[in-house]
Amino acid sequence: MSSPLHTAIAGLCSGETSARESAAEEIFATGRASAEHAAKSWLSDTELSALLLGPKPEATVGLAVQRETFSKIRSVHGVSRLAEVPSEQDAEEFELHFSNGVSLDILTSRAPGGEGAIARFLGKFGEGVQQVEFRCSNVDRATEILKEKFGVAAVYPETRPGADGTRVNFFLMPVPGGGKVLIELYESAAKPRQK
Repeated sequence: MSSPLHTAIAGLCSGETSARESAAEEIFATGRASAEHAAKSWLSDTELSALLLGPKPEATVGLAVQRETFSKIRSVHGVSRLAEVPSEQDAEEFELHFSNGVSLDILTSRAPGGEGAIARFLGKFGEGVQQVEFRCSNVDRATEILKEKFGVAAVYPETRPGADGTRVNFFLMPVPGGGKVLIELYESAAKPRQK
């Protein structure tokens, strides 16, 4: 039996624009709801809320899919550009943007069945929401606040390079029902200074 999320993932491959938009909205709402619940207390901290550009942080839902699904979604949406992902990371990705602030990051493994994060996720859970990304103005400072004030440890000891020159760190947070959601804080790439 197919779940609503799997039906929505199939909808992203539809030839009909309205079906793709509806599917994207459902995937985005599902991912964002779990992340917002997990990070709700973060916004009570004035400094952290400002770093996350609160009170309703800008989010992108990261959807991990098999390579075949990745290719179908990419083709039907007419996306030619892949994000530049650091070579040591097991991911290929591209972004999709829809109305009402709906933003998806479509991810797949460079080495299906391998030991990379996306491959492990797909092997354990199958296609689905792998992470929720919140834009942040200073990932280093946000990481310090999360550790000091909320007792939340980052997945990586230091902020690391992400796709397209961003700086990122990840936080695995519990959600109701015993599951977890992976929240990525990302800082946009620095713009070159004009001389």
